[in-house]
Amino acid sequence: MKNSFWVLIPLLFLFLCHVSAATGVNNELSWSLVKRGERKTLFSNEYGEISAVQLLSDGIKGSYVLNFFTLEPNSLLLPLISHARMVFYVQTGSGRLSWMSDDDDLKRVDLRPGDVYTLPEGAIFFVHSNLEASQRNKLRINAILTNSGAREESFSWPYTSISDAVLGFDRKVLQAAFKFSDEVMEELLGVIRPPEIVHSGGKEEEEKKKKKPLWRMVDEIPLVESLVMANKKKAKASEKAFNVLKEDKDFVNENGWSTTVTRKKLSALKSSNIGVFMVYLTAGSMMGPHWNPTASEIIVVVEGRGMVTVSGGKRSLRFEVEEGDVFFVPRYHPMVQIGFGNQTFVMMGFSSSAKRNHPQFIAGKASVLRTLDRDIVASACGVNATVMDRILEAQNGSVILKCESCAEEEWRAMEEERRRRREEEEEKRRREEEEKQRREEEKRRREEEEKQRREEEKRREEEEKRKREEEKAAKQEEEKRRHEAEEEEEAKREEEEKQRREEEEEAAKREEEKRRHEAEEEAAKREEEKRRHEAEEEAAKREEEKRRHEAEEEEEARREEEERRRRWQEEAERARKKEEERRRQEEQEEAEKRGREEEEGEKGEEEQAAEEQRKWEEEMEREEEEAKRSRLLISS
Repeated sequence: MKNSFWVLIPLLFLFLCHVSAATGVNNELSWSLVKRGERKTLFSNEYGEISAVQLLSDGIKGSYVLNFFTLEPNSLLLPLISHARMVFYVQTGSGRLSWMSDDDDLKRVDLRPGDVYTLPEGAIFFVHSNLEASQRNKLRINAILTNSGAREESFSWPYTSISDAVLGFDRKVLQAAFKFSDEVMEELLGVIRPPEIVHSGGKEEEEKKKKKPLWRMVDEIPLVESLVMANKKKAKASEKAFNVLKEDKDFVNENGWSTTVTRKKLSALKSSNIGVFMVYLTAGSMMGPHWNPTASEIIVVVEGRGMVTVSGGKRSLRFEVEEGDVFFVPRYHPMVQIGFGNQTFVMMGFSSSAKRNHPQFIAGKASVLRTLDRDIVASACGVNATVMDRILEAQNGSVILKCESCAEEEWRAMEEERRRRREEEEEKRRREEEEKQRREEEKRRREEEEKQRREEEKRREEEEKRKREEEKAAKQEEEKRRHEAEEEEEAKREEEEKQRREEEEEAAKREEEKRRHEAEEEAAKREEEKRRHEAEEEAAKREEEKRRHEAEEEEEARREEEERRRRWQEEAERARKKEEERRRQEEQEEAEKRGREEEEGEKGEEEQAAEEQRKWEEEMEREEEEAKRSRLLISS
């Protein structure tokens, strides 16, 4: 046990490591587990049983519906019309399936354990179980309805019986359709409706009864009779089922084997897009941790007992399964199936794709993690590359691995988890019970307080009532005295009121006269104010006109002043130009004079200085004269 535990540790590490690193996995686990005793019974009698299971959806194809047929040896499932395509697997027993579809040809197939076969939607079919000489095995068939979707009828009863199809019409329609004689019609309408599964023998005993069972009467109807007769004849070419147990396995080692039935192996699966698979685990073995990338799986436990762990991302679930249990695993969800050490563990199932699934294994030689970069895998698992090498290289096996006592360890862990949950639930119930008791105690206390409050309120109301009655009597006496006083006061007030009204009328007359006089004075004042206002407005207009006239005169004077300045500036500019011309001429004359003086000889320095002094004085006089003229022009 200790060795198997240490074998389980690295596998669980890889399993959890992959869950934490995987992408594209939903956080919420969508799964279903239906125990054998939880199946819905659609029909049951001493000759057989039909039950159903409806599993949660993977969000792609709607819910999945499985039907389980169980026939005692030498029993007959009477003809049914299927409302859905069916893919089925024969678990135990043997027998014969006969069916007819839209091509009107009756087909037969002998059924043996391990057979996989399909029926189209709308097919009429019936099944006969063999009475085997060596062993009396029941014929057990596990079937999935592939196009049932979410219709409620697919779960309740997805078939129409031939008896209902025939006897669902009234007498006149039946006679017109089948050309019955009245005698046959009376006998047909008086028969007992048969159950879905009957015993195939015992005809002598039935003939002793006064009335035939309906299924014997229905045999005489041409359609059903043709089915029965054709079944008794030897067909030229009987159909053949694909047998999982006899065909070569996809994987085999000392720990078990697994195989799948795809549309490549069985072409009839193409129309249903449903695949079939089977897993056989020896005692103490497990199907290694893996996930399915292309299909969801609906798994039926055929034999033995085991533990299953399914990961949903943030949380994982482990549960125990045994023969007859059904569970559903959505695609992308890593899972592991482990058999107990004292028995084999066999599962068959249906996948949501008829293509080859290519499951991705996490541990062993076939581990998908070995193909990834080792450093990246180590980083994803939070360990170094050396530890990752030791983890990945330790397991030499692949796919189906030996794991003795692993299922027992998982079972103990599951039981411990259940015990912990029970304790938590008990603790929760205890707290809820305490809370309930506290609330009830609080309720009783409030009710007692309310009772005391009501009693106190009642006493208070009675005391208040007594007080009100006393106050009422006192008030009535007081009211009587007050009324008498009021009558006296009223007579006095009436007299005073009469005098007051006379005084008020006199005062009103005086007030009216006063208001009239004041109104006249007010009218005179308003008239005076009006005249004064009009005079002020007239004066204001004249003043405004005066200011406007003065402004116009000022504007005119300003324009004239600007015009004078402009003329003076022009005159000054002409004087300046004239002066410049004069100076230029004088300079020219001076230059000519100097030239003549140079020709005549140099004059004395004294005469020259005197001449320059005279010129400077003349220049100064001219500038002073020009300055005076400028000041005169500016002042004018």
